[in-house]
Amino acid sequence: MAFHMANQTDPCFARPFLVHVRLLPPTALHLTKPTISLSKLQLFDQHPPPKMKGMSRFFTIGLVAAWYSSNIGVLLLNKYLLTNYGFKYPIFLTMCHMTACSLFSYIAIAWFKVVPLQTIRSRVQFFKISALSFIFCISVVFGNISLRYLPVSFNQAIGATTPFFTAVFAYLMTLKREAWLTYVTLIPVVTGVVIASGSEPSFHLFGFLICVAATAARALKSVLQGILLSAEGEKLNSMNLLLYMAPMAVVFLLPATLFMEDNVVGITIALARDDVKIIWYLLFNSSLAYFVNLTNFLVTKHTSALTLQVLGNAKGAVAVVVSILIFRNPVSVTGMFGYTLTVMGVILYSEAKKGANKS
Repeated sequence: MAFHMANQTDPCFARPFLVHVRLLPPTALHLTKPTISLSKLQLFDQHPPPKMKGMSRFFTIGLVAAWYSSNIGVLLLNKYLLTNYGFKYPIFLTMCHMTACSLFSYIAIAWFKVVPLQTIRSRVQFFKISALSFIFCISVVFGNISLRYLPVSFNQAIGATTPFFTAVFAYLMTLKREAWLTYVTLIPVVTGVVIASGSEPSFHLFGFLICVAATAARALKSVLQGILLSAEGEKLNSMNLLLYMAPMAVVFLLPATLFMEDNVVGITIALARDDVKIIWYLLFNSSLAYFVNLTNFLVTKHTSALTLQVLGNAKGAVAVVVSILIFRNPVSVTGMFGYTLTVMGVILYSEAKKGANKS
């Protein structure tokens, strides 16, 4: 191919001349692009840089610290309000918790997209969630009532027997038998609570029975949740389940508190006039109640099942120690031995279940 060109600046080249240009085929041009192999990208995902590893580790530690703080904080603040402060309205307190959980759950899911929104797909699913919400209410209300009569340390010892009630309800409702070793590990769980109960200086029969009922209700809710929401289209993650259960709980608790806790709203307003701190206590306590659920979900998401198991067992022990340091409730060596035996039984139970599931 030839082009006619003329030099417009130099007079010596006033006439046009021909320049022959040879066009090369595309295959003759050795053009290369920088490429990143998929294997290198996969290697990057599996082995992130040390800086990213460090940030992830600090984030997980922060989550666990927030989980511990919110769990223990709401427990101790419940105890303080219901016993030391003199706010003797556990149903109203629970309703405040559920109201906050309803509001914050909606904000977290609808606005901040913490998790994708899962919708209720049928009337049957709605009634199933309503049943779970009712049992959830009973477990939380009974747990708060027990705090009026029992120290936090003894309350936690009884609460540690949840695996025993879970195994009982799972067998009664599904006829599913665990391995014999799993049932053997439940013996120290129950024995420890019996020992702790016999030597508890602040033992109160009604408080003990209501705390056992709360623990049983918690286990029943866990078993029922596995049965009722087992279908693929009905499964909900914990945050979406809370989004639906919390408002239902408010509907259950509102008439209960108005009927069983006479003039509770008027008394709370009167208390606020004398001491405005009660409003801040209730607001902070209710916010913590939601934060417990949020951090529990995030810790579950960012740690392994084994780590979560260990952290859960340690959390109860930390709550016991902190409560004794704050409230100075009397404890006996025998009682602490009983609680330790229960915790060890829970750990053995978890290990036995894990081994049975593997086999």
